[in-house]
Amino acid sequence: MTEDNKIIPLMLLQHSDSAFPSGSVSFSWGLETLVNRGMVTKADDVQAFLNAHLIARWASLDRVILVHAHQSWSDPDRLSWLDTLTEVQSLSAEQRQGSKLMGAAMLQMHCKLGTKTARELSAGISKGRLYGHVPVVQGVLWRALNFDSYQAQSMAAHGLVTSILSAAVRLSVIGHADAQRIHSAFLPAVVAALQEPVLEPEEAHSFTPQIEIASMMHEMDEMRLFMN
Repeated sequence: MTEDNKIIPLMLLQHSDSAFPSGSVSFSWGLETLVNRGMVTKADDVQAFLNAHLIARWASLDRVILVHAHQSWSDPDRLSWLDTLTEVQSLSAEQRQGSKLMGAAMLQMHCKLGTKTARELSAGISKGRLYGHVPVVQGVLWRALNFDSYQAQSMAAHGLVTSILSAAVRLSVIGHADAQRIHSAFLPAVVAALQEPVLEPEEAHSFTPQIEIASMMHEMDEMRLFMN
């Protein structure tokens, strides 16, 4: 095993760790509104919410965009097109804004770290050529760090699961033990999602109406812990 091959698994842990400042800590992806309205009250509800995000949003949209951005990381025109697809498939303004803010937070850190292509990607957003949605940013930056496509997909799925479970803990819907039980029970669903063929960009889609509506209602809540 070469030195690079020994380092890559450790880098994967670093960049998918919840301590890496990706911006996800500020977002609940609609969970807070559902908790405030008494629609998510227990561990089973959290798992159902997580499953909806994984199957009906991440696997059919974010994963698709990430994989194709990973493949086209050095093609600005194709990246712009993939980014636009993400924009138009995100129905609520809150979901669109949240994805772009997370992408910006991640990109800002990688600019500071000197990751290859980070500054070029940032310049493209500043000039209006890109929106900077998180799956595009993930695909480009993780490819620049030499993570293969499956590793990048696994990191993104892991980030989704941990960020939603962390939000549920902070909202006091579940405790830390429940979060770990849900995480363990949910891993086969993640593996199954990763084994599905990746759709073509034109086939990417998302259908999470309850979550989209909850995101839109979030700004009307009197008490808010999260930005979204």
